Amino acid sequence: MTDSVWRNRSFRRFFAGQFVTNAGDSLYTVAVLWLAFELTGSTGVTGALNAILLLPWLLQILAGPLVDRLPLKGVLVGAQLAQGVVVLALPVAAATGVLGVEVLFAVAPLLMLASLAMAPMETAVLPRIVEDGRLSAANSALATVTLGLDMVFDAVGGALVATVGATALFLADAGTFALAAVLFAGVGLDAPESRDENPSVRQVLGSYRADLREGVEILRGTVFVELVLTTAVANFTTGVTLAVLPAFGASLGGPLYYGLLLGALGVGRLLGSLAGPYVEGVPFGRLLVAHGVGAACWLAAVLAPSPALTVALFCLAWVPVGASGVVSSTLNQRVFPTEALGRVSATKGTASGATLPLGSLLGGLLGDLAGVRATMALAASGFAFTAAYVLLRPRLRRLPPVRDAEPSDFGL
Repeated sequence: MTDSVWRNRSFRRFFAGQFVTNAGDSLYTVAVLWLAFELTGSTGVTGALNAILLLPWLLQILAGPLVDRLPLKGVLVGAQLAQGVVVLALPVAAATGVLGVEVLFAVAPLLMLASLAMAPMETAVLPRIVEDGRLSAANSALATVTLGLDMVFDAVGGALVATVGATALFLADAGTFALAAVLFAGVGLDAPESRDENPSVRQVLGSYRADLREGVEILRGTVFVELVLTTAVANFTTGVTLAVLPAFGASLGGPLYYGLLLGALGVGRLLGSLAGPYVEGVPFGRLLVAHGVGAACWLAAVLAPSPALTVALFCLAWVPVGASGVVSSTLNQRVFPTEALGRVSATKGTASGATLPLGSLLGGLLGDLAGVRATMALAASGFAFTAAYVLLRPRLRRLPPVRDAEPSDFGL
């Protein structure tokens, strides 16, 4: 199955573009957050800055209808070029001696806006370049490369910050976005059958509210409402974790351990994503209950007596999430209409991801008040909530395997 996906030229270019652009995301996130912590020593500051970078999770509902209406290739290429230009401002500020936390807070919103449309983009693009029977393999491949790249560049980014400094990463970062733009420009996309191929700006804006409302109505009253709730709680605690992770890494030994912890998060999700296609036959409810195992590993990581064991256990905590994430992507693409995937994905993403920046903001404040280790331990409750909620809800617990799923199974 996977071999057939790789014979698809457009998928190969999209795959490579995602690989490179995720490198850019990883590099500037590691460098910006560590630099903020180094300049201030405050988890409150890193939490606030990270909250800005996570705002696409909250605002992507605004981009969803546009993703469904505007030329996807133009959005893909334009987003990369914009991010590359903005990132270049950071080494320029460093060279002129004005790089401070104020500059970081000025640049972060621009990076956030440039990446806003990318959140619902993958879900909308894949069905237009990959056959339905290959979606699972394509989702798994993309999750593998993006998470694997996060793993490599988060860890390497932490090591480079420790050796050559954060600003050295920004120059290389701008190059990754330029390369991603070239790769995305070569992707051939099939237009959805029920849409105009070249809508005017007036048509796009005129249909915006109707498209947005349709995305909400499609989800209303379905099982996905409860699934979004569990994801929202888990994302809140993930935001808490990302806010205090630079300080937690510093307590273990410095920026290298910060990079290793981010890398461990990526490795865990990578391992889970590799298993994704092989667990499509497992009832979906059982996959969600397995998040409880992740919560136990997370708590053990915080209490572990050595940094190496902490990193290893933190990695294992993310394996169930990686597996269920790939399966969820395939589920969305199978039960929702292709022409509505952008707005549905954005609506779900906003409802569940809006808690990420909120968690980051409050997590940073909690880290300053209650301590970094205690805050990290509390964050394990996010995965535990998913497992407990699904166990207590029979209709979630009994959800069928994704490979056998029908829209009616989820209330559609």
